[in-house]
Amino acid sequence: MSLRLRLTLVYSGMLSGFIGLLSILIYAFVSMLFVNFIDDYLEDNANLIISHLQADSTGNLIVGSDLLLLSDDVFFQIWSADLQLIARSENAAQLTHALDPVSLGEQVVQFNEVEIDGEYFRILSVPLKVDNQPSGCLQAGLELGEIRFTLKLIKIAFLVSAIFAICVSIVLGWIVIGHALSPLAIMADITNRITSTNDLSQRIPLSTGSGDEINALALNFNQTFVRLERLFDSQRRFLADVSHDLRTPLTVIKGNVGLMRIMKTFDEDSLNTIEKEVDRLSRLVGDLLLMAQAEAGKLPLTIVEVDVGEILLEVFEEMNVISGGKHALHLGDFDQARVYGDRDRLKQAFLNLGANAINYTPEGKRIELRLIQHEDWVECVVRDEGQGIPKEELGLLFERFSRGEKSRTRYENRSGFGLGLPIAYWIVRNHKGRIDVETQEGVGTVFTVWLPKTQDEESHPPLRGVSPGVNYPS
Repeated sequence: MSLRLRLTLVYSGMLSGFIGLLSILIYAFVSMLFVNFIDDYLEDNANLIISHLQADSTGNLIVGSDLLLLSDDVFFQIWSADLQLIARSENAAQLTHALDPVSLGEQVVQFNEVEIDGEYFRILSVPLKVDNQPSGCLQAGLELGEIRFTLKLIKIAFLVSAIFAICVSIVLGWIVIGHALSPLAIMADITNRITSTNDLSQRIPLSTGSGDEINALALNFNQTFVRLERLFDSQRRFLADVSHDLRTPLTVIKGNVGLMRIMKTFDEDSLNTIEKEVDRLSRLVGDLLLMAQAEAGKLPLTIVEVDVGEILLEVFEEMNVISGGKHALHLGDFDQARVYGDRDRLKQAFLNLGANAINYTPEGKRIELRLIQHEDWVECVVRDEGQGIPKEELGLLFERFSRGEKSRTRYENRSGFGLGLPIAYWIVRNHKGRIDVETQEGVGTVFTVWLPKTQDEESHPPLRGVSPGVNYPS
């Protein structure tokens, strides 16, 4: 059974119950009004009849001839104390027995509904007294045929109206619920197409101006598709880059091993090459393991007080080695500052940023490191005069294996696996810091690392130097 049919049945069932209960209450109220009207009418006629009765000196009732003409629609009988019929109305001439035999002789006023010769009557029995002594009984009745017929018509009208309302509610409920659930059908269709085609670029259309739960669900689905699409693209790039980065050193290792096998001797140059490629593979595996730990929130850190200036000086020396004198490396403003953090991880983050600047900066261009101390924060800057980062690549800057197609074409010989910036980002983030990026194509790029001097959760770095469009991993 479909959700649309279940909701329609639930809605119609609840409406049917409400209409049925309302109809019963209205019918009972109308019936009570009719009964009260009849009872009041009988009481008025009974009082009129009693006002025309007289009694003799012995207490016997005397009925005048004009009493029999008091009413045309009310049936009445007057009984003596010994239950003898004294008088009756002309319309009750055919009745030889009491209108209500059960209440006859009772000393309390009673209303009863009685069937007489197939007709229903409402009977009022009133005991008569003279000097507080029982002297007879008056029974007055009114035929209920028209009243019962009217109530029957009302009942049929309620039944027909209820059936009509329920049918209309089913049709309207089916239409309205179908319209409300149409986005769910679209979601199911799109997810089925995505499952069959693996095309995550499809999106669920949103209703503009609608803030209902289904629209919010569609928005969440679209955001999930975006994240999945990025993840799958990242995985595809991962497979492509890892296969490329693994194939090259493995080919070199295999070639050198084959060469030594042919020569049947150990060649020092071949061994050095093999060792270099093994180190390259080890770095790749280590970086992947570090990224996996960082993304799982299990990045191991040893937090102690460290000298950031000392770390940056060591990074500067290693950058000189990596550059091989091909770039103009400079130290700019350089304060002495201390923070709480993991020394090795922070050095790795700064070295990754420095290596990234070297890889994407042409030979002879300037690369500058700066360290500026603020009241609660330390600002570490890596500035290069490279080609800058295209706007379309900013959103992928801190994703794994994201090295940019333009940059790939421009610098084929650069080292690295596309993991440097993501690792730097995760290290800084786990130190409760932030990385800002300012870039301009053809001019260069500035990476600014903000590190807190304390691990205070309420401290925030200044808002500056954030390039529009840079999406940080969540």
